[in-house]
Amino acid sequence: MKKLHVILITTLFVFLGCDESDTIQRVAQEKLLKEGTAQTGMPAIVNFRERKLLKMILELRDQEKLITYVYIVDLNANLKFLGKAIGYPIPYSTQYSNPMKQLYQTGTIPQADPNGIFSPSSAEGTWVMLLDPKDSTPHPVYIEPKVIASPFPLK
Repeated sequence: MKKLHVILITTLFVFLGCDESDTIQRVAQEKLLKEGTAQTGMPAIVNFRERKLLKMILELRDQEKLITYVYIVDLNANLKFLGKAIGYPIPYSTQYSNPMKQLYQTGTIPQADPNGIFSPSSAEGTWVMLLDPKDSTPHPVYIEPKVIASPFPLK
């Protein structure tokens, strides 16, 4: 009977994609964090300033008519004006839908974006909706170098 339990538990761990050492480490980490919280408590946050600032940033980024000035940062940290854009640049690895989906009760598996492509979890590139200088028509431009976008021109 004991051998059957060991086989079932081992099979379960293999099926779930984790092994016994991961479980032991997870339990030990949770115990350690619980003790740390018991000893130190939570921070005495009363003004929630950072949360308010993040809310403001999210709301300002959501403005319909938001125009930004986009610059490429070269290897010497110099800014080179690229053009005006709609909104802020979006990292290439941003996904439109949840990148993972629940697989019954056993865990998660990767999920494709609506276009059927599995986006990377990280990437260097950035999408910018640059405005055509001739007629202000927006066009998606893929950029590899680091970029800076500002709601006003930078010097």
